[in-house]
Amino acid sequence: MRRGLAATAVLTAVAAVGCGTGSGGGPVVTGTAPATPYDGPLYVPHREVDEDGVEAVRAESGAAGRALECDGEIYEGGGGPGGWGENDGGDTPEEGLEAYFDIEVPDVPREGYRLEREEKDRVLFSYDVDGRTKVAVIVAKDRKDSPGWGPETSASCDPAELPASFTDDQWYEVWTDRDGDRVPITEVHTSAGPEHCDWQKAHFLSTGDDADGKGRLYGRDPDGVLPDGMLTSAYDGDVPMPVHARDTGYRHGDRALWRVDRDPSKVYVRTPDGVEVWPEVAKGRGCA
Repeated sequence: MRRGLAATAVLTAVAAVGCGTGSGGGPVVTGTAPATPYDGPLYVPHREVDEDGVEAVRAESGAAGRALECDGEIYEGGGGPGGWGENDGGDTPEEGLEAYFDIEVPDVPREGYRLEREEKDRVLFSYDVDGRTKVAVIVAKDRKDSPGWGPETSASCDPAELPASFTDDQWYEVWTDRDGDRVPITEVHTSAGPEHCDWQKAHFLSTGDDADGKGRLYGRDPDGVLPDGMLTSAYDGDVPMPVHARDTGYRHGDRALWRVDRDPSKVYVRTPDGVEVWPEVAKGRGCA
């Protein structure tokens, strides 16, 4: 499944609610029908695209991408696996949805889906937040080399549009803007370093494309766990705020993100204890 942003590839580089939350009896709940249910086709030809970006995700997500109601851009989507064995598909559409979780292992909620549309051999399941579809999964029956019910296409909005009860347990940390609204992780997010490289005491901040069209990754390393040369300059947990720094309005807990526009090689994070400087991660450096 392709992610439609360069910024989210950062995790790969460093680490290689409308319908409720379910009742423990499976991923599907009865729920309440949305005010504007999806009335488009359940099958739209999808194709793999050898590039990144929103348009590529849309092309690969087929009808599932059309069923979304995102506040921002589509985040992730794609066609189902090329095929599965006789015992992998389900006997019912609901079991086909469970097969989607088992086969694709997606970073989306596993409970709280509602059966939104049903046709002879296809069913749309939606995960809704405030009556709007944020995750869409279309399961199909007896596709070529795929006996039984299973995933055909799927798509999701940016994780920031999902409930905090889900995102608080994920690898990324969702920030807010100066109005307190959740910011897409394609725009900014933080994450702890990966345990398998023993970097869990470090922290990384990812930003989306800036004025020069580049997404950037910055690091916080108070315990010196990152290898030499990983950061383009030294992390410092107690620095004066530069005169030309501006408050971006981004917040995560008691952290506030500041930056100097003419020097994108560093960001400044204000905390109740002072100001930290997080330097940029050197290009091509990551956790193997």
